[in-house]
Amino acid sequence: MQLALAAKYIGASMATLGLGGAAIGIALVFVALINGTSRNPSLRATLFPQAILGFALAEACGLFCLMMSFLLLYAV
Repeated sequence: MQLALAAKYIGASMATLGLGGAAIGIALVFVALINGTSRNPSLRATLFPQAILGFALAEACGLFCLMMSFLLLYAV
């Protein structure tokens, strides 16, 4: 019983590692936005919606990792 509980906690903690990847992805999206805007300020109106889309996709991946972690902790 304790081995199964330990495996559940290890699996849930490994599932949350994807949140770090999502944070790095979000940071890279906004670094690219700042870099592109500093090189050509007139493209800000074009780059900003694409950056928001990239942010949303990276955040969705992080939330899926968090959801899997909660499923491993409470549903299994």
